Amino acid sequence: MTTGIMRDPKTDHLLTSENAALVLIDYRPGLVDGVNSQSRETLINNVVALAKAAELFQLPIVLSSVGVEAGYQEPTIPELKELLPDVKVVDRSTVNAWEHEGFRAAVEATGRRKLIMGALWTEVCLVFPVLDLLKEGYEVYAVSDAMGGTSVDAHERGMQRMIQAGAVPVTWEAVMSELARLYRGDYVGTFVEIMNEHLAKSA
Repeated sequence: MTTGIMRDPKTDHLLTSENAALVLIDYRPGLVDGVNSQSRETLINNVVALAKAAELFQLPIVLSSVGVEAGYQEPTIPELKELLPDVKVVDRSTVNAWEHEGFRAAVEATGRRKLIMGALWTEVCLVFPVLDLLKEGYEVYAVSDAMGGTSVDAHERGMQRMIQAGAVPVTWEAVMSELARLYRGDYVGTFVEIMNEHLAKSA
């Protein structure tokens, strides 16, 4: 006899592999070097773990940079590019990613209204598009430990601003656990591997 409640992963109010997408903005070496709200090693560890979770649960992924094609910025950090070789990077000329047609099109193409998001820096390249996305009716989950600001204060004020506007603060391991709930495939072994590899380095 079945005792569990049947839930539709497409309409569930929690994050699932069928209703969410991952959006990562401006994870470039120069911006990583400017993060002072947590160690750069922890930041990279956490965003890589988040990307692995998205890959494990087959989420659509949007990856964006700014100024790379124009030649004045370095490309996305290799830790992410090597992990996501098939994800085309949307390069922008705008600080606010949502004001760039290519980025907007990439997000809309996912067909998802729940967006799990991280960016560098929190107070600029995440706050601006998040405020716009919330205004347009998206649900945004800001992964606080997979991003960083130019100072602890800058990161915290950025988080507060998004939360006050309606964004949901989360951490990478909470996101991965939430996605696992209704997943239909075989994931337990890889799930444990990601947790074991990255959780100890998250502190």
